[in-house]
Amino acid sequence: MSHIIPESQLLDALNWRYATKTFDASKKISETTWKTLEESLVLSPSSFGLQPYRFLIVKDPTIRAQLQPHSWNQTQVVDASHYVVMVARTSMTEAEVDRFLDRVVEVRGIPRESLEGYRGMMYGSLLSPGAEARIPHWAALQAYIALGNLMTAAALLGVDTCAIEGFAPAEYDTILGLKEQGYASVVCCALGYRSAEDKYATAAKVRFPVTDLVKSV
Repeated sequence: MSHIIPESQLLDALNWRYATKTFDASKKISETTWKTLEESLVLSPSSFGLQPYRFLIVKDPTIRAQLQPHSWNQTQVVDASHYVVMVARTSMTEAEVDRFLDRVVEVRGIPRESLEGYRGMMYGSLLSPGAEARIPHWAALQAYIALGNLMTAAALLGVDTCAIEGFAPAEYDTILGLKEQGYASVVCCALGYRSAEDKYATAAKVRFPVTDLVKSV
């Protein structure tokens, strides 16, 4: 079976990428490349297809400067070409589920009533008594799937990334006004191009062998 890209190209890209510690602030991701990366976020899979998240692209240097002290003062926050804060829903409502089903009807051109079984399944899983407490964790997991998708897509396009979990979510939420919107910050990703001074760029990638991590049952 033919592949969309050669297997070697995928592995080369994944071996090339690393958690970039120092970005070259003078190098910016082109608008075309960035639009492609945005599409890769939209195309990420999620539970039920509900996409219970948003991706905030923090462009304002002033806001980035406000976020940096709450990110262990990591320079990537202010130096990277683009800085993405992935936020997840803190609750799920009937309106959110129905909005998604309306989108399914619009895109696929199928009768709304044909989705009643699917609607019932989602209601039972996400809106039943006791489910509310699980929603923030469930939604956060979906955001992490998108993070992995974004980083792989970026590597294939020769764009450097650094996932950032070292930040104070409560402070981010306040600065970005997330609570009022029904969202909470989950994880961040800095994207751009590595600095020639980043010593980690040439460090050997440390991973356990496949035989240690991949098992057949």
